[in-house]
Amino acid sequence: MDHKNGSIVTEFILIGFSGGWELQIFCFVIFSLIYCATVVGNILIIITVIFSSSLHSPMYFLLGHLSFLDMCLSSATTPKMITNLLTEHKMISVWGCMTQMFFMHFFGGAEMTLLIVMAFDRYVAICKPLHYRAIMNPRLVSRFLIISWIVGFLHTMSQMVLTVNLPFCGYNVVDNIFCDLPVVIKLACVETYILELFVIADSGLLSLICFILLLVSYTIILATVQQKSSGGLPKALSTLSAHIIVVTLFFGPCILIYAWPFSSFTSNKTLAVFYTVITPLLNPIIYTLRNQKMQEAMRKLHLHHISCI
Repeated sequence: MDHKNGSIVTEFILIGFSGGWELQIFCFVIFSLIYCATVVGNILIIITVIFSSSLHSPMYFLLGHLSFLDMCLSSATTPKMITNLLTEHKMISVWGCMTQMFFMHFFGGAEMTLLIVMAFDRYVAICKPLHYRAIMNPRLVSRFLIISWIVGFLHTMSQMVLTVNLPFCGYNVVDNIFCDLPVVIKLACVETYILELFVIADSGLLSLICFILLLVSYTIILATVQQKSSGGLPKALSTLSAHIIVVTLFFGPCILIYAWPFSSFTSNKTLAVFYTVITPLLNPIIYTLRNQKMQEAMRKLHLHHISCI
């Protein structure tokens, strides 16, 4: 198809999930419940970390920040996806599409970096427990958080600055549940081969490198626990295996979408659902709500709230 002969595009059509009206209603209900649970769960974690003095430590501070990023990442894509399930004309403006991609990669890049920081925090806590407070001091933790936001900003800007001025004309159908770089770039009416390679090098390599670093750090932690105390190995293995599952569900789709040959997975909506809808819900459950200290802090806050009424 010759895109150059088409008119200038001001809106994109998001195909979303194909199927009958019953399937659309079913998806609307399921994704609405997941999104509400994600927002409520992550807000509950943030409030608990802020108001519970027993959780004023680097680990829980990072967990609270992770919850904030999860909520933002999910909010960048899920509300539009949910509303489109009930509309016949699933439209999004070009600038709305660009905004969605900007924030998705902004929060996604920041979260990838934060997961590395959290793995480092657990490494220090387990492998160097006597020096934990000295190493993970408030100044270093604040610097880590600033770095995560900077990485997220540079990650999204490096791609969006090359995408935002692309001319779109003629064909305007986005074969996905939300706007994302691989499918949107292909709709431009200019040659985008170099930009496609850049997206692979940027998003793909960032996802792959972060995933490998996390697996290496978890392996080191397990090896250290085994050397120090074989009795603590089952508990550490149970905890880290759950973390690895969540990390795989987040990074796996990202790697397949961005690091694989560009045309292979651009239309796979299931992969996109995992790292924008499912993972933000699993993170608070796996990382935080299974934590006994967090549960106890939530109970105390709940009892304090009841006593104040």
